[in-house]
Amino acid sequence: MKLVIVDTGCANISSVYFAFKRLGVEASISRDAKAIKAADKVLLPGVGTAHNAMAKLQQAELIDTLQHLQQPLLGICLGMQMLTAHSMEGDVACLNLIPSEVRPMQSAGLRLPHMGWNTLHSISNHPLLRGFSVTDYVYFVHSFAVAPDEYSLAQCHYGTDFAAVIGKDNVAGAQFHPERSGKTGARLLQNFLEWQL
Repeated sequence: MKLVIVDTGCANISSVYFAFKRLGVEASISRDAKAIKAADKVLLPGVGTAHNAMAKLQQAELIDTLQHLQQPLLGICLGMQMLTAHSMEGDVACLNLIPSEVRPMQSAGLRLPHMGWNTLHSISNHPLLRGFSVTDYVYFVHSFAVAPDEYSLAQCHYGTDFAAVIGKDNVAGAQFHPERSGKTGARLLQNFLEWQL
């Protein structure tokens, strides 16, 4: 299987790479449009701000490539937020693969960023979430989130509910960091590797 991690120039790429290596898959890290188009699966990581991340994709001339992929595409953390139509973080247009919006978290007075372990609820039967339950903990670090809508595949509660996993067609995203979420995170990545459209 050819798995390409899009080189977004962000800090968590090597930890994502090693998370797949632990699953027995040698991913390549690339910003080459041809390599990305030829992949069986594409992963879009991200850490930092939506504005900077989208600017980097623009510089690498990858926006059109990512918007026209037919194979499974998974965004994680900021990578998930970049799959949406728009982010209020820097008021930036995103990839518009999932027509949701990223907004500042409404944490009802709880400390931001939302940082640490939390559980999921309203878990759909999407192939990405096979084997997930409401007792599983995953690791989050974020101050912006997607409000629950028809594209939410799982939600999390931190002051208020937000979308922890989103999806539409061949595209999905996880707000949490699977590469830092132990066995549960590894399950999400394994499910992604096995996801057949």
